[in-house]
Amino acid sequence: MTVTPLGIPRRLLEFTLDGEAARVPEGATILDACRAAGKDVPTLCEGDTLRPKNACRVCVVEVEGARTLVPACSRRAEPGMVVRTDTERARHSRRIVLELLASSVDLSTTPRVAEWIKEYEAKPDRFGPDAARLNETPKIDNDLYVRDYAKCILCYKCVDACGDQWQNSFAISVTGRGFDARIAVEHDAPLTDSACVYCGNCIEVCPTGALSPRSEFDRRAAGTWDESAQTRTTTVCAYCGVGCGLTLHVQDNEIVKVTSPHDNPVTHGNLCIKGRFGYQHVQNRG
Repeated sequence: MTVTPLGIPRRLLEFTLDGEAARVPEGATILDACRAAGKDVPTLCEGDTLRPKNACRVCVVEVEGARTLVPACSRRAEPGMVVRTDTERARHSRRIVLELLASSVDLSTTPRVAEWIKEYEAKPDRFGPDAARLNETPKIDNDLYVRDYAKCILCYKCVDACGDQWQNSFAISVTGRGFDARIAVEHDAPLTDSACVYCGNCIEVCPTGALSPRSEFDRRAAGTWDESAQTRTTTVCAYCGVGCGLTLHVQDNEIVKVTSPHDNPVTHGNLCIKGRFGYQHVQNRG
Protein backbone atom coordinates (compact mmCIF):
# COMPACT_ATOMS: atom_id res chain seq x y z
CA MET A 1 0.00 0.00 0.00
CA THR A 2 1.39 3.39 -1.07
CA VAL A 3 1.03 6.20 1.45
CA THR A 4 0.95 9.72 0.01
CA PRO A 5 2.24 12.40 2.40
CA LEU A 6 -0.34 15.12 2.91
CA GLY A 7 2.09 17.86 3.89
CA ILE A 8 1.25 20.83 6.06
CA PRO A 9 -2.37 21.91 5.50
CA ARG A 10 -2.90 25.50 4.42
CA ARG A 11 -5.85 27.61 5.44
CA LEU A 12 -8.29 28.68 2.75
CA LEU A 13 -8.92 32.36 2.20
CA GLU A 14 -11.87 33.88 0.39
CA PHE A 15 -12.02 36.86 -1.94
CA THR A 16 -14.12 38.08 -4.87
CA LEU A 17 -13.05 37.18 -8.39
CA ASP A 18 -15.10 38.73 -11.20
CA GLY A 19 -18.12 39.07 -8.93
CA GLU A 20 -18.00 35.51 -7.59
CA ALA A 21 -16.61 34.11 -4.36
CA ALA A 22 -13.25 32.37 -4.76
CA ARG A 23 -11.49 30.22 -2.18
CA VAL A 24 -7.80 29.39 -2.52
CA PRO A 25 -5.10 28.12 -0.15
CA GLU A 26 -3.16 30.76 1.73
CA GLY A 27 -0.16 31.82 -0.34
CA ALA A 28 -1.82 31.19 -3.70
CA THR A 29 -1.55 33.89 -6.37
CA ILE A 30 -4.39 35.57 -8.22
CA LEU A 31 -3.32 33.60 -11.31
CA ASP A 32 -3.64 30.35 -9.34
CA ALA A 33 -7.18 31.36 -8.39
CA CYS A 34 -8.03 32.29 -11.99
CA ARG A 35 -6.88 28.92 -13.26
CA ALA A 36 -8.77 27.10 -10.52
CA ALA A 37 -11.90 28.99 -11.58
CA GLY A 38 -11.35 28.18 -15.26
CA LYS A 39 -10.53 31.77 -16.25
CA ASP A 40 -8.08 32.15 -19.10
CA VAL A 41 -5.68 34.94 -18.12
CA PRO A 42 -2.81 35.17 -20.66
CA THR A 43 0.79 35.04 -19.47
CA LEU A 44 4.21 34.62 -21.06
CA CYS A 45 6.88 35.00 -18.38
CA GLU A 46 5.16 32.89 -15.71
CA GLY A 47 6.59 29.41 -15.23
CA ASP A 48 5.26 26.64 -13.02
CA THR A 49 8.79 25.65 -11.95
CA LEU A 50 10.15 29.18 -11.37
CA ARG A 51 9.45 32.09 -9.06
CA PRO A 52 7.34 34.86 -10.67
CA LYS A 53 9.37 37.52 -12.50
CA ASN A 54 6.64 40.04 -13.46
CA ALA A 55 8.43 40.72 -16.74
CA CYS A 56 5.86 40.41 -19.54
CA ARG A 57 2.91 42.24 -17.88
CA VAL A 58 0.38 40.36 -20.03
CA CYS A 59 -1.42 38.88 -17.00
CA VAL A 60 -2.32 42.21 -15.33
CA VAL A 61 -5.68 42.42 -13.57
CA GLU A 62 -7.56 45.14 -11.70
CA VAL A 63 -7.68 45.01 -7.90
CA GLU A 64 -10.14 47.27 -6.13
CA GLY A 65 -8.28 49.97 -4.22
CA ALA A 66 -4.99 49.48 -6.08
CA ARG A 67 -3.59 52.48 -7.90
CA THR A 68 -2.17 50.42 -10.76
CA LEU A 69 -2.94 47.15 -12.48
CA VAL A 70 -1.23 44.23 -10.75
CA PRO A 71 0.45 41.13 -12.25
CA ALA A 72 -1.72 38.13 -11.45
CA CYS A 73 1.27 35.78 -11.61
CA SER A 74 2.96 37.25 -8.52
CA ARG A 75 0.31 39.07 -6.52
CA ARG A 76 -0.87 36.80 -3.74
CA ALA A 77 -4.56 36.56 -3.04
CA GLU A 78 -5.70 38.27 0.15
CA PRO A 79 -8.87 37.84 2.21
CA GLY A 80 -11.60 40.24 1.09
CA MET A 81 -9.73 41.28 -2.06
CA VAL A 82 -11.93 42.25 -5.04
CA VAL A 83 -10.34 41.28 -8.38
CA ARG A 84 -11.59 41.92 -11.90
CA THR A 85 -9.78 40.16 -14.73
CA ASP A 86 -11.65 41.35 -17.82
CA THR A 87 -12.20 45.08 -17.37
CA GLU A 88 -11.60 47.48 -20.24
CA ARG A 89 -8.56 48.83 -18.40
CA ALA A 90 -6.98 45.36 -18.11
CA ARG A 91 -7.86 44.45 -21.70
CA HIS A 92 -6.40 47.73 -22.97
CA SER A 93 -3.13 47.10 -21.14
CA ARG A 94 -2.86 43.55 -22.49
CA ARG A 95 -3.60 44.80 -25.99
CA ILE A 96 -0.81 47.41 -25.80
CA VAL A 97 1.71 44.88 -24.44
CA LEU A 98 0.86 42.37 -27.18
CA GLU A 99 1.18 45.08 -29.83
CA LEU A 100 4.56 46.22 -28.55
CA LEU A 101 5.90 42.67 -28.34
CA ALA A 102 4.55 41.50 -31.70
CA SER A 103 5.81 44.64 -33.48
CA SER A 104 9.37 44.20 -32.23
CA VAL A 105 9.85 40.44 -31.77
CA ASP A 106 9.15 37.35 -33.89
CA LEU A 107 6.36 35.57 -32.01
CA SER A 108 5.65 33.00 -34.72
CA THR A 109 6.60 30.06 -32.48
CA THR A 110 5.05 31.41 -29.28
CA PRO A 111 2.10 29.23 -28.23
CA ARG A 112 -1.32 30.96 -28.21
CA VAL A 113 -0.06 34.46 -29.02
CA ALA A 114 -1.95 34.61 -32.34
CA GLU A 115 -5.10 33.64 -30.42
CA TRP A 116 -4.54 36.39 -27.84
CA ILE A 117 -3.81 39.02 -30.49
CA LYS A 118 -7.16 38.23 -32.06
CA GLU A 119 -9.00 38.09 -28.72
CA TYR A 120 -7.71 41.48 -27.58
CA GLU A 121 -7.91 43.03 -31.06
CA ALA A 122 -4.25 43.95 -30.97
CA LYS A 123 -2.85 45.63 -34.09
CA PRO A 124 0.95 45.34 -34.10
CA ASP A 125 1.09 46.76 -37.64
CA ARG A 126 -0.23 50.14 -36.48
CA PHE A 127 3.31 51.20 -35.56
CA GLY A 128 4.24 51.07 -39.24
CA PRO A 129 7.10 49.46 -41.17
CA ASP A 130 9.71 51.62 -39.42
CA ALA A 131 9.03 50.17 -35.97
CA ALA A 132 12.23 48.93 -34.34
CA ARG A 133 12.61 45.15 -34.48
CA LEU A 134 15.06 42.61 -33.12
CA ASN A 135 16.42 41.48 -36.48
CA GLU A 136 19.03 39.12 -35.09
CA THR A 137 20.55 36.16 -36.87
CA PRO A 138 20.16 32.84 -35.02
CA LYS A 139 23.32 31.85 -33.13
CA ILE A 140 24.27 28.33 -34.25
CA ASP A 141 27.57 27.61 -32.53
CA ASN A 142 27.03 24.07 -31.24
CA ASP A 143 25.26 20.85 -32.19
CA LEU A 144 22.73 20.77 -29.35
CA TYR A 145 20.65 23.94 -29.35
CA VAL A 146 20.13 27.24 -31.13
CA ARG A 147 19.72 30.75 -29.71
CA ASP A 148 17.37 32.79 -31.90
CA TYR A 149 17.21 36.09 -30.04
CA ALA A 150 14.94 37.67 -32.67
CA LYS A 151 12.24 35.78 -30.73
CA CYS A 152 13.38 36.82 -27.23
CA ILE A 153 11.01 38.89 -25.07
CA LEU A 154 13.47 39.24 -22.17
CA CYS A 155 11.31 37.31 -19.73
CA TYR A 156 14.47 36.26 -17.79
CA LYS A 157 13.21 32.70 -17.33
CA CYS A 158 16.35 31.25 -18.91
CA VAL A 159 18.54 33.39 -16.65
CA ASP A 160 16.67 32.15 -13.57
CA ALA A 161 16.77 28.50 -14.67
CA CYS A 162 20.52 28.72 -15.33
CA GLY A 163 21.10 30.64 -12.10
CA ASP A 164 20.11 30.21 -8.49
CA GLN A 165 16.68 28.69 -9.07
CA TRP A 166 17.85 25.46 -10.71
CA GLN A 167 21.16 24.80 -12.43
CA ASN A 168 23.45 27.24 -10.57
CA SER A 169 25.75 27.52 -13.59
CA PHE A 170 25.17 31.28 -14.01
CA ALA A 171 26.32 31.00 -17.62
CA ILE A 172 23.86 33.57 -19.00
CA SER A 173 22.68 36.99 -17.97
CA VAL A 174 21.37 40.25 -19.44
CA THR A 175 23.71 42.63 -21.24
CA GLY A 176 22.96 46.12 -22.52
CA ARG A 177 20.24 48.57 -21.60
CA GLY A 178 16.85 49.57 -22.98
CA PHE A 179 16.10 48.29 -26.48
CA ASP A 180 19.71 47.09 -26.72
CA ALA A 181 19.27 44.67 -23.80
CA ARG A 182 20.05 41.08 -24.75
CA ILE A 183 20.50 37.67 -23.15
CA ALA A 184 24.14 36.67 -23.48
CA VAL A 185 26.94 34.61 -21.98
CA GLU A 186 29.94 36.30 -20.40
CA HIS A 187 31.64 38.76 -22.79
CA ASP A 188 29.02 37.74 -25.41
CA ALA A 189 31.29 34.85 -26.36
CA PRO A 190 30.22 31.75 -28.29
CA LEU A 191 28.34 29.25 -26.16
CA THR A 192 31.21 26.80 -26.49
CA ASP A 193 33.52 29.25 -24.68
CA SER A 194 31.12 29.89 -21.81
CA ALA A 195 30.24 28.23 -18.51
CA CYS A 196 27.23 26.52 -20.13
CA VAL A 197 26.93 22.81 -19.24
CA TYR A 198 24.35 22.17 -21.99
CA CYS A 199 21.66 20.90 -19.64
CA GLY A 200 19.06 22.62 -21.82
CA ASN A 201 16.96 23.69 -18.85
CA CYS A 202 16.83 27.18 -20.35
CA ILE A 203 15.16 25.66 -23.42
CA GLU A 204 12.56 24.00 -21.20
CA VAL A 205 11.35 27.31 -19.75
CA CYS A 206 11.64 29.53 -22.85
CA PRO A 207 8.11 30.64 -23.78
CA THR A 208 8.76 31.86 -27.32
CA GLY A 209 11.10 29.39 -29.02
CA ALA A 210 14.05 31.78 -28.81
CA LEU A 211 15.90 28.77 -27.41
CA SER A 212 15.26 25.46 -29.13
CA PRO A 213 16.95 22.09 -29.65
CA ARG A 214 18.98 21.92 -32.83
CA SER A 215 16.79 19.05 -34.03
CA GLU A 216 13.67 21.21 -33.74
CA PHE A 217 15.32 24.27 -35.30
CA ASP A 218 16.53 22.29 -38.33
CA ARG A 219 13.15 20.66 -38.87
CA ARG A 220 11.35 23.99 -38.61
CA ALA A 221 13.77 25.48 -41.14
CA ALA A 222 13.09 22.56 -43.49
CA GLY A 223 9.33 22.83 -42.93
CA THR A 224 9.07 19.29 -41.54
CA TRP A 225 8.43 20.06 -37.85
CA ASP A 226 4.87 18.89 -37.08
CA GLU A 227 3.82 18.71 -33.43
CA SER A 228 0.39 17.36 -34.39
CA ALA A 229 2.10 14.28 -35.86
CA GLN A 230 4.29 13.69 -32.80
CA THR A 231 3.64 11.14 -30.08
CA ARG A 232 4.84 11.55 -26.50
CA THR A 233 6.08 8.65 -24.43
CA THR A 234 7.10 9.01 -20.78
CA THR A 235 9.97 6.84 -19.62
CA VAL A 236 12.94 6.86 -17.24
CA CYS A 237 16.45 7.98 -18.16
CA ALA A 238 18.86 5.02 -18.17
CA TYR A 239 22.15 6.91 -17.86
CA CYS A 240 22.44 6.92 -14.06
CA GLY A 241 20.59 5.88 -10.93
CA VAL A 242 18.80 9.15 -10.22
CA GLY A 243 15.76 8.02 -12.18
CA CYS A 244 14.86 11.21 -14.04
CA GLY A 245 11.57 11.10 -15.90
CA LEU A 246 11.78 11.70 -19.66
CA THR A 247 9.14 12.50 -22.26
CA LEU A 248 10.20 11.36 -25.73
CA HIS A 249 8.74 13.40 -28.60
CA VAL A 250 8.66 11.10 -31.63
CA GLN A 251 7.94 12.05 -35.25
CA ASP A 252 8.36 9.79 -38.27
CA ASN A 253 9.60 7.03 -35.95
CA GLU A 254 12.48 9.21 -34.72
CA ILE A 255 13.03 10.99 -31.41
CA VAL A 256 13.03 14.69 -32.27
CA LYS A 257 13.09 16.16 -28.76
CA VAL A 258 13.31 15.11 -25.11
CA THR A 259 11.65 16.97 -22.24
CA SER A 260 10.77 16.12 -18.66
CA PRO A 261 7.38 16.41 -16.90
CA HIS A 262 7.20 19.50 -14.71
CA ASP A 263 5.26 17.60 -12.06
CA ASN A 264 7.94 14.90 -11.80
CA PRO A 265 9.15 14.91 -8.16
CA VAL A 266 12.71 14.04 -9.24
CA THR A 267 13.33 16.49 -12.08
CA HIS A 268 10.64 19.20 -11.91
CA GLY A 269 11.19 19.53 -15.66
CA ASN A 270 14.99 19.73 -15.43
CA LEU A 271 17.53 17.36 -16.99
CA CYS A 272 21.27 17.10 -17.61
CA ILE A 273 22.99 17.07 -20.99
CA LYS A 274 22.75 13.27 -21.25
CA GLY A 275 19.06 13.07 -20.40
CA ARG A 276 18.00 15.88 -22.74
CA PHE A 277 20.33 15.39 -25.70
CA GLY A 278 21.86 11.91 -25.41
CA TYR A 279 19.29 9.91 -27.35
CA GLN A 280 20.95 9.41 -30.73
CA HIS A 281 22.10 5.88 -29.89
CA VAL A 282 18.48 4.81 -29.60
CA GLN A 283 17.81 5.40 -33.27
CA ASN A 284 21.21 4.43 -34.65
CA ARG A 285 20.06 1.60 -36.90
CA GLY A 286 23.27 1.28 -38.88
